[in-house]
Amino acid sequence: MFGIVRPCTHRLGERFKTEWMAHLCGLCLALRGDHGQFARIVTNYDGLLVSVLTEAQSGPAPGSRRTAGPCPLRGMRTAAVANGEGARLAAAVSLVLASAKVRDHVADRDGLLARAPIALAARRVARGWDRAGARTGASLGFDTAVLVDAVDRQAGIETLAGAGTPVLVVTEPTETATAAAFAHTATLAGRPGNAPALAEAGRYFGRLAHLLDAVEDQAADAAAGAWNPLTATGTPRAEARRLCDDALRGIRLALREVDFADSGLAHRLLVHELRTSVDRAFGTAGCAHTAPDRAPEGSFGPPPVDFGPPPAPPRKPRRDLLPGCAVALGLFCTCQLCCTDHEGPWSREKKEAWCNNCDCGPNCNCDCGCGDCCCCPCDGC
Repeated sequence: MFGIVRPCTHRLGERFKTEWMAHLCGLCLALRGDHGQFARIVTNYDGLLVSVLTEAQSGPAPGSRRTAGPCPLRGMRTAAVANGEGARLAAAVSLVLASAKVRDHVADRDGLLARAPIALAARRVARGWDRAGARTGASLGFDTAVLVDAVDRQAGIETLAGAGTPVLVVTEPTETATAAAFAHTATLAGRPGNAPALAEAGRYFGRLAHLLDAVEDQAADAAAGAWNPLTATGTPRAEARRLCDDALRGIRLALREVDFADSGLAHRLLVHELRTSVDRAFGTAGCAHTAPDRAPEGSFGPPPVDFGPPPAPPRKPRRDLLPGCAVALGLFCTCQLCCTDHEGPWSREKKEAWCNNCDCGPNCNCDCGCGDCCCCPCDGC
């Protein structure tokens, strides 16, 4: 999994968590259905935004969900998943952009890709993904050539960029690619009038994706001697943060111009969660979903009477060593340790899924005007 929008399930709430997982699983299964099992490796958190935006404009439609069979990544449970053109467009875009990422790593001779035989195999995989993405895109009326062209221009721009080059010159190809993908969701949803505003939102999203990737990788790139846009252009982190905050405002304003049928999840991801992604990249976010509840300032009435802690529920007996090992092995092999709440193999106490470790902060610093942001059921403000 990769991407900058990595929402915390505690912030999403049950409704948005269910919808988000439906789009994530829908993208994964669309990749498998059109391009085979191996293509599922390119499933990513940002690609599903294309599916989310398509459904947000068209609204629920017959056949927009289907029941998927048990999957280890869902703790071997069935689920209702997104089904249709939005998921397939997300798959096409994910394939082409993953291909670009592979070629970029090959060009940088990262890790094992410095070895010629492995680099050759990686290039073949990337070319296959390009062709597969183009086929799916063509069936949906989307020309992935705009994505491929943006990727091809990126290498030349990076070669010419140096100290004093505006960093936005470097981010332009990514902006162009994401603008095209976001805009085409309006065509799929039958709302072509939304395309200009969505293209604008996509352009700012591409800028954010490129800048946040550069911020998060800057130290590692410096240690490895790899190219980094901030280092190469001499862009200070404070300027990068200003550009990111400007992009957040641009996305929020662009989304206000879009005619949505149900903007709830799209707004949650592209307004609230993107701001958290920026805070995370710049080290200004912390997790608070396990913090004790606090009464809001200005509450009225007498303080609550303290009757002491509630009685503890009866504890289940601990498992012995070997039975516990067997349960631990089963939890690990079915991914329940990562993806679902579960009993501890030996203690039998309730444990949270490892992937629920998150970065939700006590304040979401939201300036969208919807009030109670971090627990907000804000269906689009």
